[in-house]
Amino acid sequence: MYFEIIGQITHAETFATGSSILEIGRLRKLYGKGRWRKRKGIARICLSDGSVHLAEVHWYEASGIGKKEFKIKRLIERF
Repeated sequence: MYFEIIGQITHAETFATGSSILEIGRLRKLYGKGRWRKRKGIARICLSDGSVHLAEVHWYEASGIGKKEFKIKRLIERF
């Protein structure tokens, strides 16, 4: 599902690092070596149908590489 993050991601926290990330091999092969972390936070998103929601999003992040592969884990509130 296509979505766009509107504004800042709040309440960001890391919940997995390095070898505790199941897809670490794929991330390194696709994006390069780095200190990979799996993170989550709350963000306002706009879905492809134009509706705006508050959602919990997850993503992978590494220093020097940036944030990659955002996923919506759950919708919290609709605006």
